Formats: sequence, structure tokens, C-alpha cells
Amino acid sequence: MSRPPTFTPPPCTRAHRLRTSRGEFAVLDAAPADGTPPKATALLLPGYTGSKEDFIAMLRPLADAGYRAVAVDGRGQYETEGPADQRAYAQEELARDVLAQAAALDSGPVHLLGHSLGGQIARAAVMLDRSPFATLTLMSSGPAQVSPAQQEKIKLLSDALAVMSMGQVWEAMRALDPPEDADEAGSNRADLRRRWLLHNPAQLLATGRGLTVEPDRTDELAAVRPPLPVHVISGVRDDTWPVPLIDAMAQRLGAHRTRVDGAEHSPNTDRPVETARAVAAFWDRGDSAQNRD
Repeated sequence: MSRPPTFTPPPCTRAHRLRTSRGEFAVLDAAPADGTPPKATALLLPGYTGSKEDFIAMLRPLADAGYRAVAVDGRGQYETEGPADQRAYAQEELARDVLAQAAALDSGPVHLLGHSLGGQIARAAVMLDRSPFATLTLMSSGPAQVSPAQQEKIKLLSDALAVMSMGQVWEAMRALDPPEDADEAGSNRADLRRRWLLHNPAQLLATGRGLTVEPDRTDELAAVRPPLPVHVISGVRDDTWPVPLIDAMAQRLGAHRTRVDGAEHSPNTDRPVETARAVAAFWDRGDSAQNRD
């Protein structure tokens, strides 16, 4: 589970509900604090068990770089409600939500960024309709299913959700945390618990299953026309998709590649300032961003 450093957004951020043709979505909407019109708008999609708060520490640096950054809870995630029917969380349904969110931002072409599961949903959205997007950033998101160790963790969680309440699962997960994780959560523990309890179990079951069976769609993404500038960013270690696998995916896509020193699966929370700097630099390059670090 990702652990954002805080659940309190910076002053340049407005929390509201984004109205779309597919319902309302809870968002954190950050813009340059001095009122300067933003260079462009970015839509940020969180990962499995995550939420818009996973991007909180990136919002101020992105706004300072001149961008409007909108982090969203997908359907069934945290403060966005969702139905109890697992079919509502099929990848195509979630991808169509993203297209509706991009349209509702009413800002011209959007820079789309997805972390982990959010990256695979972002990829699916681009393959449905490339036209709303200026660029695509895949953050710690691999080409296909997650690693065998992560598949086993998802199976354990899914089995638990079948027989336990969300509160009971939370207590069981916390009992397994190493002491350093408990210390790291600190004052955020109540916020993390609240976020977990508001997640829809159907969303966790459906998207978790999707992560264990996702096919390699890299060639499909590379074939999108007109070509879309792609940025593949990750930490230097990752236990969800091995970094060499992410490297190979980036090469197949001809993507700009960034590895964030000191970060693991969540560079957005591990090294948010450095990650925001790399992301904004890629957006600044625009359509010419097809180099590698």
C-alpha cells in the first residue's frame, strides 16, 4: 500500500468533485499559485489501493513548474463512490472514465500520467482514443502482469476480502507490517485507515485480478497513431515489475526513460520533488521528447 507523506494538500490546491459524462470523481486540482495561466493540464491516476493523495507531494512542484495538475480517485477508490458489481471495474470501463475526465477538464490536450495500475488504465485509455492526450507517462507500471510475488499478495488479499470486512482486513494487514512501516505511517495512520475503509471491495477484487492477468500490450501502444510521446519513469528498485523489464518496455516504445535515485515502486511518494522535476521537464519538451536519460 502506498503511504503518502500527508493527506493535507498544499495551498495551491482545490479539492472538489469533477463532473463528467460518466459521473463525478473526487480530485485534487492544483494550479500555479500566482494566478498565471498554466502551460497545460495534467491528469494523474493512482495505483492499486492508492488514491489521489499519493500525488500530494508532487502537486506544489508541478504547479510551481507552471502546470495545472489534477489527481483523481477513480471509481471505487477512496472518495469516489462505485458500485458493488465487479464488472463496473473492467479495464475498459475505467479507461472510458479517464476519457470522460480528460474531456471534463476542458483544457486542450492533457498530459496523462498513471502510477502502477493507473499506468495500465492510462495505456488502455490512450489505445481507445489518443486524441485527448498530449503525452503519456507510465510511472512504475510494467508491460503485463505483476511479478509472481505480487500475484501471490493479491491472491491473499482477494481471499481475505471474500470472508472478512474491510476493517478486519485492515487490522490483519497492519499486524503484518514491519515496525519501521508502523513508525513511517505515524500521524497518517488514521487517514490511511479511512482511505482503506472507503475503498470499494469490488474495485479491489476486480482490479487486483486484472493486475495478475494483464497481457503485454506494449506493441499495441507503440502502434497508436499519430505517435504519442511516452515517458517511462520508475525508481531504481521495484518489486512489482522488475526494473529491467520496465527498461525493456521503454526501449520497445522508444520512450523517454527516467530512473529516480532513492526511489522504489512509488517515486511519487519516495522522491516527489525529483519526480515532479523529471515529469515537468518531459512535458516541457513536448512532442520532441523522445530521448533517454
